[in-house]
Amino acid sequence: METIENQVIPMPRIGDKAPEFKAVTTQGPINFPADFSGSWVILFSHPADFTPVCTSEFMTFASQEEKFAKANCKLVGLSVDGLYSHIAWLRTIKEKIEYKGMKDVEVKFPLIEDITMEVAHKYGMIQPGESNTKAVRAVFFIDPKGIIRAMIYYPLSLGRNFDELYRALVAMQTADAFSIATPADWQPGDDVIVPTAGSCGVAKERMENKKDMKCYDWFFCTKPISKEQVLSTILKK
Repeated sequence: METIENQVIPMPRIGDKAPEFKAVTTQGPINFPADFSGSWVILFSHPADFTPVCTSEFMTFASQEEKFAKANCKLVGLSVDGLYSHIAWLRTIKEKIEYKGMKDVEVKFPLIEDITMEVAHKYGMIQPGESNTKAVRAVFFIDPKGIIRAMIYYPLSLGRNFDELYRALVAMQTADAFSIATPADWQPGDDVIVPTAGSCGVAKERMENKKDMKCYDWFFCTKPISKEQVLSTILKK
């Protein structure tokens, strides 16, 4: 739990409604999550503007924004810096920074000003063990109904893996669309896990009726879903 001036704020949890807030951003004011209804959103925090790990992350996210957009996902960043700092930092990224083949990178998604740390505290982004004044690298996946579906927290020193963030997004969308689960290291095109049979007899009946299903035991069955099926279902045309 977070405490602000004797007010206890519970940490958000998977399955909760995303905490609401209004904020000023580099793309204008937003009302969150209402303004993003109907889309998935990745809300992510970074410790500070004009820092190297954060710069590498923002360049990577901005370069992949179109890929996330095709998966019906919008990006929203946050730090406890002010708006003018945000603007100056993003201008510096565009005009001066070249990294891993990325250059002239324009960050078009909103970056929230949170100098009061109100939003950071609502989302548990301030972790006293790391810092009392900076938001850790938190990532919240919020679905089109405004429900928190996944959360990942990183320490200040660790840059995020954006391929994994995209994989997690696609996996959750696939699970919703096909009523399945995804196994370890799943990628589109890999076999998926069907809901637990409940008994060995039910699993045997499934195998007899669905020849494309493979059961390793009564509680562990998989079936194929092609990469084309997955992508044609979740990606916007």
